[in-house]
Amino acid sequence: MWEPPADHPLRRMFSGLAEHAFLSQLGVADPPLIDYLSSLLSRFVHLDAVYRLRANDGRPLTEVVDMVLDAEQMPAGRTRREYYRHIGDFALFWTGVFPEGVNRSRRYCKDHLVDYTIQGKRGYLITSRMDEEAHRNDADLFRRLSEQFEICALGLREVRREWEVLQRDPPSGQAQLIP
Repeated sequence: MWEPPADHPLRRMFSGLAEHAFLSQLGVADPPLIDYLSSLLSRFVHLDAVYRLRANDGRPLTEVVDMVLDAEQMPAGRTRREYYRHIGDFALFWTGVFPEGVNRSRRYCKDHLVDYTIQGKRGYLITSRMDEEAHRNDADLFRRLSEQFEICALGLREVRREWEVLQRDPPSGQAQLIP
């Protein structure tokens, strides 16, 4: 999985927006959590990161139902943990950044019966519990992502609102963020 370096321009932009949204708007002071979320936003700029999980035939898994089914059929280990982490990331991204897309697109797929919040929380919780000894530092972060999923989604909505404001009214002398 591609992890944007801390000095990558998008990562810096998302870090600033996330810090402002979480600290100023929501009163959440959790630097590791905020850093993880800004990294998630930076990674998910690329669609192949959003749809990185693949079915046996090579097609991207685009529905949480299929991701969960695949994850549950895997033996325990690194790959299964990565699937559950991705399920959490996927659900949080769509629930937080594009909730209107979740509601609109789910009418036409298997995910219409799935609660993204429940599956995202579950994905992060399972991730936190898998191989806890080897991932002790991450386990606590993923547990917090599970427990605070709704506040994280709300914070990501604030980040989106702020980047939309920047897109409409960029600071003088700067180009728009998104064409």
